[in-house]
Amino acid sequence: MSVELVIDSSPKEVTIAILRDSKLVELHKEKSNNNFSVGDIYLGKVKKIMPGLNATFVNVGYEKDAFLHYLDLGPKFKSFAKYTKGVVGGKFNRPDLDFKLEPEIEKTGKIEKTLKSNQNILVQIAKEPISTKGPRLSSEISLAGRYLVLVPFSDKVSVSQKIKNSGEKDRLVRLIKSIKPKGFGVIIRTVAQDKKVADLHADMNDLADRWTLCYKKLRNAHAPKKVLGELNRTSSLLRDILNKDFSNIHVNDEAVFNEIKTLLKSIAPDKEDIVKHFKGNVSIFENFGIEKQIKSSFGKNVTLKTGVYLIIEHTEALHVIDVNSGQRGKKKDKTQEENALEVNLEAAEEVARQLRLRDMGGIVVVDFIDLKEAKNRKLLHEKMKGFMKDDRAKHNILPPSKFGLIQITRQRVRPEMDIKTAEKCPCCNGDGEVHSTILLVDEIENNLRYISKQLKNNKVRINAHPYVEAFINKKTGFNKTLRKAWQKKYNSAIEVFPTTSNGLLEYHFIDSKGEKIHL
Repeated sequence: MSVELVIDSSPKEVTIAILRDSKLVELHKEKSNNNFSVGDIYLGKVKKIMPGLNATFVNVGYEKDAFLHYLDLGPKFKSFAKYTKGVVGGKFNRPDLDFKLEPEIEKTGKIEKTLKSNQNILVQIAKEPISTKGPRLSSEISLAGRYLVLVPFSDKVSVSQKIKNSGEKDRLVRLIKSIKPKGFGVIIRTVAQDKKVADLHADMNDLADRWTLCYKKLRNAHAPKKVLGELNRTSSLLRDILNKDFSNIHVNDEAVFNEIKTLLKSIAPDKEDIVKHFKGNVSIFENFGIEKQIKSSFGKNVTLKTGVYLIIEHTEALHVIDVNSGQRGKKKDKTQEENALEVNLEAAEEVARQLRLRDMGGIVVVDFIDLKEAKNRKLLHEKMKGFMKDDRAKHNILPPSKFGLIQITRQRVRPEMDIKTAEKCPCCNGDGEVHSTILLVDEIENNLRYISKQLKNNKVRINAHPYVEAFINKKTGFNKTLRKAWQKKYNSAIEVFPTTSNGLLEYHFIDSKGEKIHL
């Protein structure tokens, strides 16, 4: 399995595509002027305390005040508040935390007894602004590195649950306890497994330097002010997901190319050579087939090659995904239950991909085809969890209900990726919309695949708009055409006729008797 990163950088935004075996699995967009990213640390000012919500609104410089719940203050909030007041007021002259800590706050405490209006507090963006809401905040500050996460005002050293080897866990804990600064806790990330002391020590020093930078910017600061920014989306993605499976990183901007080379030189020197500067004549996403995958993967309907398709609907409170067998049809050698299970398993894999690709968060309800046998429902549930194991967002998957519904909750920290795939209709002065033209030939082939299995004499004619007919019959290398390729692939005699009465995206299949084939 190979993983590739393709980065399309423009003056206004950077778009990052993650390909797994050439298939698009994640898409990220970051505006060049995005000042409210997850992980950014701000000196904020308490504006309005809401006892009924046990929360407060905080001014961090966004157009709408950010939201901070009492439960997100963290047990060490009083120590953070003391430190913030001391640094801003000039009483603390060192970045270290070597002073007497304040008592922890109660889990069931009240916001109005802990905070007061106009108080300066140190906060971190937990969720970016979504829809009409401002950012969601946390006062449990942490600094993430490649191998470690530094947690101020904590002495605890914890290890990722994904590291199973007890001997390796003990080694890492002993090592980190010997090198961590006083007054800081550390979370050891999964990628730290089997890493050398020098690598972990360098990461620890880098995090300590970032805390020192935070301290310097906090001195004499006036709220609201950003005191420490998270890495940009490209760098933070590389920091979090880079592993041995990565084979190539392609980028079309020289400045970003150099930035990534420098980053990899520090965090993974053996991977420095996988960064490639793309200089092609076409767009980088077009070159790697990403543009086409985006068009086919977003929108209300998502159709798989086998004919199975998903209908994805969005509401304010939740997302609903309906699974349909479509043209896949029932296999004669299998029962209805077996066919339903096969369709569901195929759809489950695509559902997992769609959640990551669109970054869908909140509540997701998937309406699978009903399964009567309990063992099959259990298998579907286990497979769904397996397909989502690579999803970095926190999620929970409930077993199928008796109605065939699987409910999924998935962490939402950024706005959902929403890409319009419909295009303006060329036949109605731009007032109407049609499906993406880039997918038309794929759609014709998918229908042809289905029809070829039903034909008795393997003869079919396609009536299409002259432009589409010319494209299908156009000769390419070695004097081949798309029509001939289809004939060989589906063992059918295929003709394509130009029909001027057809709309640009309109086509029909005709059998050997001259009758229209209804799909």
